[in-house]
This record gives sequence, structure tokens and C-alpha cells, in this order.
Amino acid sequence: MRIGQGIDAHAFKPGGGLVLGGVAIPFARGLEAHSDGDVVLHALCDAMLGAAGLGDIGWHFPAHDPAYENIDSRILLRRVAGLVTAGGLEIVNTDITIVAQEPRLAPHIAAMRENIGADLRLETSRVNIKATTTERLGFTGRGEGIAAFAVVLLQD
Repeated sequence: MRIGQGIDAHAFKPGGGLVLGGVAIPFARGLEAHSDGDVVLHALCDAMLGAAGLGDIGWHFPAHDPAYENIDSRILLRRVAGLVTAGGLEIVNTDITIVAQEPRLAPHIAAMRENIGADLRLETSRVNIKATTTERLGFTGRGEGIAAFAVVLLQD
């Protein structure tokens, strides 16, 4: 068994376009990023790459590469899953925490789980996502951005 963790955070930018877990969420602000800024999927990619001993998302998909500008992070997730499984590893489960003061994410979590389950070819019961606030503490609490933390279990 191999365990990996991933963390990602992005600041808000003016204008819509918020995507989390591959779900477009109606909100007045998006996240500043080279790709679509999906902190959920970026943290998950890093967790998977870490567990497999394959580096990190920035090494595989560098921000300076125009090929990844505005890319849908679900594409990146599927590529990372391919790297992991090509190395003979099976994805067992993942647990993800989203930290955001706003917007309200509970109505979107089921769709996020469905997207991730589909992309990783996992039953949704093996994909757990929860959202929390920091009670107005720190950059997420001040509404400056969103962070995500992911843990994944891989099996040889």
C-alpha cells in the first residue's frame, strides 16, 4: 500500500469561472491559475503522483507550458491516473477536504464525487469529499481564495 497527500491553493480573481472537482460552480469570482484552477483536482493529482513516487503536478504539467493554459483539470487527472496505473498501481480510494469561506459547496459535492469516480474508474463510495470553512481565519477565511487537501491510497 502507498499513501500520498496533495495540497493546492489559489487566490480568487474577478469574474466567474469557478471550477472545483470538475464542476462549474455559479459564483462571482474564479480562481487565478494557468489552467482552470481546479484546486480539488490539482491536490488529488499531487496526492496520486506522490504516492506513486512520480514527482508533482508542476513537474508533469508546468505552468510555463502554453499547452496547459486554461486546460480542463479533468484531463490532467486522467493523465495522472494513466501514469499511476501504467506503473502497476491501483487507486484504492481518496479523501479530499476543500477549505473555503464561500461559496457554499455542499450542493456540488455529489457531482464532484461522480466526476472523480468516473475519471479514476472508482466507485463513488471510494471518493470522499468534504468542505469546511476556517471560521474567517487565514486567507480562505478572509475570502481571498480556496485551498484543497487530498489523501490517496494506492495498492501495488
